[in-house]
Amino acid sequence: MKKVMKILGLVLGSVVLLLAGFCAYVAAVGVPIYDPPAIPKTTVAVTPSRVVRGEVIAQIQCMSCHTDKDKHLTGKYLAEVPALFGKLYSKNITQDKEKGIGNWTDGELIYFLRTGIRRDGSYAAIMPQYPNMADEDLQSVVAWLRSDRFPVQASKQEPQSSELSFVSKLLTHTLMKPLPYPQSFIPQPDSNDLVALGKYTADAIGDCYSCHSGDLVDQDKVHTTKTKGYYGGGIEMVGEGGQKVITANLTFDEETGIARKYTREQFIRAVKSGVRPDGSILKYPMEPKIVLSDREVGAIYDYLKTVPKIKNDIAKKNAELQLVEK
Repeated sequence: MKKVMKILGLVLGSVVLLLAGFCAYVAAVGVPIYDPPAIPKTTVAVTPSRVVRGEVIAQIQCMSCHTDKDKHLTGKYLAEVPALFGKLYSKNITQDKEKGIGNWTDGELIYFLRTGIRRDGSYAAIMPQYPNMADEDLQSVVAWLRSDRFPVQASKQEPQSSELSFVSKLLTHTLMKPLPYPQSFIPQPDSNDLVALGKYTADAIGDCYSCHSGDLVDQDKVHTTKTKGYYGGGIEMVGEGGQKVITANLTFDEETGIARKYTREQFIRAVKSGVRPDGSILKYPMEPKIVLSDREVGAIYDYLKTVPKIKNDIAKKNAELQLVEK
């Protein structure tokens, strides 16, 4: 018996030493650096229609995180991110050649938006990736970034560098990894199939599932439906004034989801104007998506009807959270 206990002690001691060594390595190295990628040679034609479409997507994906007080996309402090991950700041994505993306090629931008890997091999751990966005839509985003629109005009302003916590650094060595670059053409969804259009708008364009699922980190960005707690909500985020907010359950669970709370028309109004059926205002970091059409938002509603129901009483959790904060 003593021999067994001694062996177990040695094994446990070795495991502890290995874990301690790994943690020390992570703390010293920080976010991993990858080999500079082989960037596909791509030239995006900047057309009026692409700029308009790119602006729609940018209003949903880029503006909120990158817009400074002067309305340029020079980056800012991301106050809505829980402190557990550190102090995070977005980057300057204006056309400035020194501080922004003015010297990036179209291919480098597309590769980065798909994978999270910059041209030098550095990994943007906090930047969302867009593996399922249609090729045409992604080119429209690049066209908008190259356009004469005010927010993207060159500016040398930039926020300080992010101060990643140990947790964030650890995640980049474990759960958070760059995504593979797609090897085939990604088409637009069939606009006559409202469920397909809704899934595409919610997942590929809106990235809605990333906040309205069960875990902010444990997500499958390529096969989104495999994400833990897909659209069941429950992620704790930081709202205005530092108030904690738990994301809503968007499945059609009859008791805790949106089945009895929203009609299709009420859902469209809530998403586009930020007003619930009872007249209350949706809380930040949820922002109105006024640039989406009624058809696109209605299609999201149609798609959510098909998502497996999850029983997750967010109203109760928010009430409990408010009691704790008091």
